[in-house]
Amino acid sequence: MATQTIAVEFKPQYPKAKKILPLLLLIAVILLDQISKCLVTKYISSGTIGFEFFGDILRIIHVSNPGIAFSIGHGWSLAARGILFRIVPLAVLIFVLIAYFKADNLTSLQSWAICGICGGGFGNLIDRFFRSEGVIDFIDVKFYGLFGLERWPTFNIADSAVVVCGILLLFSFIMSFKKDSEEKK
Repeated sequence: MATQTIAVEFKPQYPKAKKILPLLLLIAVILLDQISKCLVTKYISSGTIGFEFFGDILRIIHVSNPGIAFSIGHGWSLAARGILFRIVPLAVLIFVLIAYFKADNLTSLQSWAICGICGGGFGNLIDRFFRSEGVIDFIDVKFYGLFGLERWPTFNIADSAVVVCGILLLFSFIMSFKKDSEEKK
């Protein structure tokens, strides 16, 4: 009798874990964003200042934004806002997550940054779908007249995640491009 040897190649499932772990940031951003918004709506009356820190440099206030960044579109019709501020961002976020899971060449920083951006996007989308008044914003920072603004437009944790992770993602793409350029030389 001849014995037959079967070679089995073991491939560790690191790529799957590498994609799943950053999703914890996505979930954490959504949870922190929604919990903070619930606390603000419960304990601070709409349109008022709840807390001030360092004089009036940082304030926790309660405002609603039916528009998008910098209140763009707040006067638009409900139908236009519904399509442009709910449906389109939801489609974009789904597309980004599909691309995220299909991409094989993302760095760890890029994976985490993409998940942070998506977490922020979903955090604000939850408000757009389930809060008739729009997105709850509550972080108000003094801006000392820079760019003609005495105070920076009010924002929230989701907005912060999108901006910070967006900057990190841009930085990681620049660094990857620089590294690829140096390797080609």
